[in-house]
Amino acid sequence: MDSPTSIAACQPIWLVANASSGSNSDEALEALIGGCDQSGLNVQRTLRFPEEDAPTPAQLDAAGIGLVAIFAGDGTVNAVIHALGGWGGRVLVLPGGTKNLLAKRLHGDVPAEEIVARHAAGAVKALRPPIIRTASGEALAELMAGPGTAWQDVREALRETDLAAIASGAVSAISESTNGAMLVCTEPPLGRVDGYPLLVVEPADDGLHVTAYYAESAGEVVQQGIALLRQDFRTGPHEEIGVSDSVTLSDPQGGAVRYLLDGEAVEGRASETFTVAPCAVDLLATRDDI
Repeated sequence: MDSPTSIAACQPIWLVANASSGSNSDEALEALIGGCDQSGLNVQRTLRFPEEDAPTPAQLDAAGIGLVAIFAGDGTVNAVIHALGGWGGRVLVLPGGTKNLLAKRLHGDVPAEEIVARHAAGAVKALRPPIIRTASGEALAELMAGPGTAWQDVREALRETDLAAIASGAVSAISESTNGAMLVCTEPPLGRVDGYPLLVVEPADDGLHVTAYYAESAGEVVQQGIALLRQDFRTGPHEEIGVSDSVTLSDPQGGAVRYLLDGEAVEGRASETFTVAPCAVDLLATRDDI
């Protein structure tokens, strides 16, 4: 960890926030900015994503900014970090969404105010953690693939309180999870040869961890779907089927592989290969075990 004296007494930062993220109300944002000010982080500019574009390395360098904080969900965090690829500064990811997978990976399951306080105490470390690289972008925290990802549409309808979309989406998700083409891990060959409705790929220091989720009955399909909506799908029937630096997932019927990059939907090809790679910008971590 960096020593407390290495953290500037009053460090200018830019803050990126997304008001549509799960826990990102105006009140929460104001409280966060106040906590930053008290902890020696001078928020010189707040960018409202996506109404405002993510900052670019050139803009930050011209403004003399060496630290960007992101208070948003995983999708926004992904977009901003992608825009900052190759930048020489650092990024502080704060939990401002519903799942906050990358924030938990870097800091543990703690609120944004605690992370800011740790930064003020110098309990931070810069690193470039492993991520997942795909033909359509990168996943910083996780990649979900297969017909089971149809439940994501229901989750989005819930967020918008669209009752008609929730009902029709649930029916479609149940059908997809039950009757859709199962996804197979073909290279390396891992798990069941007849595939799974949902495969989750997570990056780690030793490679990509592939976990398969399945349901043996119609009741378990609904139960698994509800778990997905509640963000606790890991409680459903599952098994870790392997670890590899590169993973190819395929639809045996030749259909498009649907997958989510940190929650953002992608319609891929009949076979998609994912590889582990380092993040393209320094992220700050405050967990003791990193």
